[in-house]
Amino acid sequence: MQKTIVIRGVLLISFAIVLGAFLAHTLRDSFTPDQMKSFETGVKYQFYSGFFLLILGLNKSKFNFPIKRVGNIFFIGGCLFSFSIYLLNLFPDSSFTRVLGPITPAGGTLMIVALILFVFKLLKTHQG
Repeated sequence: MQKTIVIRGVLLISFAIVLGAFLAHTLRDSFTPDQMKSFETGVKYQFYSGFFLLILGLNKSKFNFPIKRVGNIFFIGGCLFSFSIYLLNLFPDSSFTRVLGPITPAGGTLMIVALILFVFKLLKTHQG
């Protein structure tokens, strides 16, 4: 087991539950339907990130390569993606919206890079 990756996965899942509940019970009346959908996307991808990290960390012994880099890149990407979406929807008229806009696709790109790296390492070490 890779303890740090597991802890990060559990934290992402826990915060996704809290933020999903916050959306459903507190923000529902103050968000537009588009904001609701966008915020839900952030929560959904935060869950995906948490589950991937949890599975990755719990199965460390099954891989013939270090998983720390994949876990770190995926964690950073998942956080950038989801939390930038939350901030964009919570503060839509803020001056830092221009800064946050590009962060969302950068986070998504990091998640994709981590998954490609993971597959590459799997293919490289499990040939035969």
